[in-house]
Amino acid sequence: MARKDQLGRYGEDCAAAYLVAEGYSVIDRNWRCPDGEVDLIVERGAEVVFVEVKTRSSVSFGHPFEAITAEKLARMRRLAGLWCSQAQVWPAHIRVDAIAVIAARGREPVIEHLQGVF
Repeated sequence: MARKDQLGRYGEDCAAAYLVAEGYSVIDRNWRCPDGEVDLIVERGAEVVFVEVKTRSSVSFGHPFEAITAEKLARMRRLAGLWCSQAQVWPAHIRVDAIAVIAARGREPVIEHLQGVF
């Protein structure tokens, strides 16, 4: 596994642990279809949340949120509908969130969570 892939997986693990600590349940990870991938799908109460996770080892080349474009968010919204259809799940509320993980070597990861980004 490439270093970039390892960093991304680590970031997703950190984001999942953070969300569980915040009271969410992880219901799917790395869900893929021909149109794309959703990193994390979590639920809390009647709400299902589709989460894009971006991980960087530093902000030298920009903050992780800068890598989440309007096109990516629109794709996430479409993927949310496709997941619901495939899973036969019709939640009362759907939300798209973004989580940034800055995982500097030898330091505790910094996690930022933006709710309802699209």
